[in-house]
Amino acid sequence: MYQTLAAVTGSLGSIGYGLAAIGPGVGVGIIFGNGTQALARQPEAAGLIRQNQILGFAFCEALALIGLVMPFVYGV
Repeated sequence: MYQTLAAVTGSLGSIGYGLAAIGPGVGVGIIFGNGTQALARQPEAAGLIRQNQILGFAFCEALALIGLVMPFVYGV
């Protein structure tokens, strides 16, 4: 009565991480895009702007690395 149209094989955690990596990627793009605009508007504040960019980048990448490790921790 029921017919299988498609079967998902492999690790679902890998698929989940692939989808979850979109968030940090967008975040990093927003950080550096807005940082570039800020540098163009106020070049005298370059040190503070760059410092905030690096801090935001570190937080976004930390989320990406946590997402990379979670499929291995939970063994999905």
